[in-house]
Amino acid sequence: MSDHPIPPTPTAEDYAAQLAANADEAQFERDAPVPLFLEWMADARRSEPNDSNAMALATVDSDGLPDCRMVLLKGVDERGFAFYSNRGSAKGGQLSDQPKAALLFHWKSLRRQVRVRGAIEPVSEAEADAYFASRARESRIGAWASTQSRPLDSRETLEAAVRAAEARFEGAEPPRPEYWTGWRVIPRQIEFWRDRPFRLHDRLRFDREGENWRRTRLYP
Repeated sequence: MSDHPIPPTPTAEDYAAQLAANADEAQFERDAPVPLFLEWMADARRSEPNDSNAMALATVDSDGLPDCRMVLLKGVDERGFAFYSNRGSAKGGQLSDQPKAALLFHWKSLRRQVRVRGAIEPVSEAEADAYFASRARESRIGAWASTQSRPLDSRETLEAAVRAAEARFEGAEPPRPEYWTGWRVIPRQIEFWRDRPFRLHDRLRFDREGENWRRTRLYP
């Protein structure tokens, strides 16, 4: 669930105002992508009704079959885009076998999206510990109770596993399970898209070249 108040439903006037905001050429004059991403993310936190940090994570399995699901961005800096999950899940296995991924952020209220492509690296143990400790106790209990992506015979079995985990850690803080960790997408390419009238949209792509970024404007 979102952790901020739900904004009102956009009106036609809001749409017109957002199109005007998307005409700001100064945004597309940045020399590096991360500051622009952080600016857009801040805008999304103010305008998106649900989970402004939600992103589609695309991976590939050992047979080359693509897979995709929604996850939550939990950290971004010059190193990359971090998220957390169960190492034993389907995506955990795919990230281990094929350590490359793509991300997609879509903010309908802003009429903007960002695409990211790159290699995968694990976050540090300290980073995983710190994020796990910041989660609600119920979520930490759930991480112990769920063998993610494995077959489950009934809801009752899952609820029994939750009760067992609650009893195990009664009066204590649940530590991070060894199988629960995080990954970082190290961006090789980041593309920004924003809606403009008559489908003459703006696209700006950054390609990493060593320690620098090459900026290219693209036809819509």
